[in-house]
Amino acid sequence: MKFIVAVAFLAVALAAPQGDKKPIEIVSSNSEMNADGSYSFDFESADGTKVSESGSQKQVGAKPEDIGTVSKGSYSFTTPDGVVLTVNWVADENGFQATGDHLPTPPPMPDHVVKMLADLKAAGVL
Repeated sequence: MKFIVAVAFLAVALAAPQGDKKPIEIVSSNSEMNADGSYSFDFESADGTKVSESGSQKQVGAKPEDIGTVSKGSYSFTTPDGVVLTVNWVADENGFQATGDHLPTPPPMPDHVVKMLADLKAAGVL
């Protein structure tokens, strides 16, 4: 019975109007995979969207078997109001870090916190 209900929902979803959205053409695409685990790819679509990424294998821990992929890249796209937004990013042992002029940034650290951290570092606590 559950299968019939699931198929009915699927049929309704597929029958729903999809609008006039046409696929966006990919105008360029490149990719490279190397035996050492490094890679790179990029593509650009007809609407101006651009994506690029590259990565390699790196020891990310104390043991030789602590190998991970570190990557960096960027993507950009045009908003409906015509503004091009670009995000540059890095993903490594420190996590995912994205930057872009349109992304929020944390406020500066208060002076008393900067002083406290310096004091803790000087005392050997950090």
